[in-house]
Amino acid sequence: MSTAASSRVSPDRYWVVALVRAVVALVAGGFITFDPEHSARVGLLVFGSYALVEGVVVGIGGLLLKDALTKWLFVAQGALGVVVGIAALVLNGAGLGALLYGVSVWALLTGFAEFYCGWRARRRFDASRDWMVIGGLTVILAVVFLVIPPDSLLAVGLFGAYAVIVGVYVGIGAFTIKFGLAQTHDEQLASQNTGAGDTDQNASERHA
Repeated sequence: MSTAASSRVSPDRYWVVALVRAVVALVAGGFITFDPEHSARVGLLVFGSYALVEGVVVGIGGLLLKDALTKWLFVAQGALGVVVGIAALVLNGAGLGALLYGVSVWALLTGFAEFYCGWRARRRFDASRDWMVIGGLTVILAVVFLVIPPDSLLAVGLFGAYAVIVGVYVGIGAFTIKFGLAQTHDEQLASQNTGAGDTDQNASERHA
């Protein structure tokens, strides 16, 4: 991992944030998958819970990032998720229009923010590609919710599918970061040992 990356993120802890995000998404997607009622009320309850918890996790995770703009974009993204999530939970009886509108606004704003953060951190942090992919998928979700027919079964099912895809992808990314860090640590130890060996050999040659 480059020095530039180390100066901008705390990857030794950020993989945990990615893993928690994956679990939250998989729980939401799994609930929708196995729940027979795909009503607008269920959609608002699941989406609201997901946006709220995801917002808290993303906001806290953003505080681990050292690049100021990226940090505050993630904090703002998290705050928006909390606000939208609470609104969806409170207005869970507002109907399909509220679900379509709420998901569209949340997905459009958070998706663009996450994609930009990934683009900004590209080639400097392992999670940057994941941010761009998830941001892109979230923007696509917003567009889909703007154009689909007003059908609660379709809307709730699509959100469930989105949550499962995000959960699987972010989960893989979390372990990629973790094992990448372990590999980097081993390489650093090997480099230090090699350097120490060269120093001892040079010292021996000078002594001789």
